[in-house]
Amino acid sequence: MVLTTACNPGNKPDGSIVISGELKQWHNVILTMEGPHAHEQDTLPNPFADYRMDVKFTHESGDPSYVVPGYFAADGNAAETSAESGNKWRVHLSPDKTGRWDFRVSFMLNGEITSWDGKSGSFQIEPSDKSGRDLRGKGRLQYTGERYLRFAGSGEYFLKAGADAPETLLACVDFDGTYAAREAGVTREGEAITANLKTWQPHERDWKTGDPAWQGGKGKGLVGAINYLSGKGCNAFSFLTYNAGGDGDNVWPHTSHDDKMHFDCSKLDQWGIIFNHGTAMGMYLHFKLQETENDDLNHENKEFTRQSLDGGDLGPQRMLYLRELIARFGHNLALNWNLGEENTQSTEQIRDMARFIRQTDPYGHNIVLHTYPNQHEQVYGPLLGDRTVLTGLSIQNSDVTTTHSEAVHWVTRSEDTGHPWVVAHDEPGNAATGTPPDPDYPGMKEAVQELARDNREIKLPRIDEIRSEVLWGNLMAGGAGVEYYFGYRLPQNDLNAEDWRSRDRTWDYSRIALAFFHDHGIPFWDMKNADALVGNDLHDNSVYCFAKRGEIYAVYLPAAGSAKLDLEGAEGRFNLRWYNPRTGGGLQVGSVEEVQGGSVAELGKPPRDLEEDWVVLVR
Repeated sequence: MVLTTACNPGNKPDGSIVISGELKQWHNVILTMEGPHAHEQDTLPNPFADYRMDVKFTHESGDPSYVVPGYFAADGNAAETSAESGNKWRVHLSPDKTGRWDFRVSFMLNGEITSWDGKSGSFQIEPSDKSGRDLRGKGRLQYTGERYLRFAGSGEYFLKAGADAPETLLACVDFDGTYAAREAGVTREGEAITANLKTWQPHERDWKTGDPAWQGGKGKGLVGAINYLSGKGCNAFSFLTYNAGGDGDNVWPHTSHDDKMHFDCSKLDQWGIIFNHGTAMGMYLHFKLQETENDDLNHENKEFTRQSLDGGDLGPQRMLYLRELIARFGHNLALNWNLGEENTQSTEQIRDMARFIRQTDPYGHNIVLHTYPNQHEQVYGPLLGDRTVLTGLSIQNSDVTTTHSEAVHWVTRSEDTGHPWVVAHDEPGNAATGTPPDPDYPGMKEAVQELARDNREIKLPRIDEIRSEVLWGNLMAGGAGVEYYFGYRLPQNDLNAEDWRSRDRTWDYSRIALAFFHDHGIPFWDMKNADALVGNDLHDNSVYCFAKRGEIYAVYLPAAGSAKLDLEGAEGRFNLRWYNPRTGGGLQVGSVEEVQGGSVAELGKPPRDLEEDWVVLVR
């Protein structure tokens, strides 16, 4: 739908405004204004640094009201034309409510009012027509002061499971201005060998008629990859938006590798097509804003520090970068801003960056932080209880066996401050292996043999251990979910992956875990870790318990065997059913169908597969 609005009398013709997109609740509503002509590499004035466009949108009721940052959009169709210049200036709104929305444009040049300032108008928003996985039928995913995010429209609470790799997802040949600054095949200690740009060709078969593409079919592979992951029942994927000088050295939003003050309009329009499709396919977008090599000056390698925005401080480069991403992509409904992968900035630099995002992002998206496995306390500890910085954690560990205890630790400590964090494990496992491909995936047998010949002791977890200790380990701790990292010594790794089918079984196990909570009426938002009720005071991986005491208990058994549940504080009788975390499906009857509150109850045995993992549901 396109709506041309009438502006105030006397406006210049080039100040006309067009409202386009889908004028529906939670959809992407686009305001485009004809403003000053510019080129994306202009310096006097710089269209990104010197001009400042903001639009205030207000619902007819007066609430909500948003001030949304705008951006220079070249000719307004740069994804198709690769334009570098034009007079189109753009803002995105994802409106919360139906009814009339009024807007007023602020347009400044170096702090001075311009002739484009003050344009105003209104438009009408109708109900969304989306349902199913499409997030436009659920609304914006919000932090509401709880340890789970919640959709503002449907009221549903959110658990995530998806792909943390490849971190170079956007290093794709189909995006304009994208190239690798490091030669393919080069390696640095502890990293994957650098790869050529991706085509995502293995997923072109997953692209469907009617799906987006640009310039005659570009983007089909990556769009298809998102279709595949969504079709497996997963709901998240992550990506770096700036890795200049980093492991891949092939993703940046700027017009060139070294220019930090100008942005590539067509490349970012093309990124936007991918992110919008992710929203339509039910995906949580994990923006990793920088990585350890380029986040500050704490590196001996001068190429790293040269690429650091303002040396790690909140200066003009960093503010411009953050504002551009928020302006272009913040309308998407489910996302987090991750301040940095393996972040080494100071506490004050972290605070400054987070507070700027919070001031600039009109929608208040989740803000998280990722750091090294051995620096959790050093980095996260000083930020506990500070409501102006983080709303969540993006945890990395070097051993999958620590996932459950880590999640319990940070969920509990953050709740104790009165400011709970949304705690996800987004890079579980050691750097060499992470979450391995399926055992029968091509090249996996040879990679395992090579690891066995290596003198270093590298633990290769089985995918069953990933399911048990990572996926269920996080969820049964009260965590918000997981994203899987792909180790650099295995096929389809963190830098070269472009075939998500390499972890096909892991996606199945993830769907099955999410289905347990969503399909069987588990009120996980009201439940807490209760390992003590099954004798696991150490929060190891012997058995997990997650409960709303007196009402409902979920007990995860990595090997069914026999287990007991302390119901001494509960009254009445409880039904007991079994859930298979390997195959999913309905709840099943085991050797015990009911237990009595007021004592320690024997849970009995599952219907079969006594040596495998099971979930016991007692309610």
